[in-house]
Amino acid sequence: MINGGHVIIYSRDAEADRAFFRDVLEYPHVDVGGGWLIFKLPPTEVAVHPTDGPEMQDFYLMCDDVEATVKNLTAKGVEFTQPVTDARWGRLTRFRLPGGGEVGLYEPRHERAIDL
Repeated sequence: MINGGHVIIYSRDAEADRAFFRDVLEYPHVDVGGGWLIFKLPPTEVAVHPTDGPEMQDFYLMCDDVEATVKNLTAKGVEFTQPVTDARWGRLTRFRLPGGGEVGLYEPRHERAIDL
């Protein structure tokens, strides 16, 4: 029986990105050895989107109030790479990880599967 999922973020500076998830986002974690941290995520969903281009994966964190979350993370030094925009399905933005990658952040307007 499948009992969970495991999200992988590839990073050019994994140590800095691990510190970001630990210290800025304050996610609980386990150290599986040698500073290799695995983080507990908030309840998570997966969606499959159609594409005519290359297959890829994207990672978004969800929040209840995107403006308040942006304000809180900006005060912690997080760099946002996209202003908050409105889409039919939610309000979204993106921020940069210390290792150079980007993560999406959105306030959903759709029904959430984690509420099932």
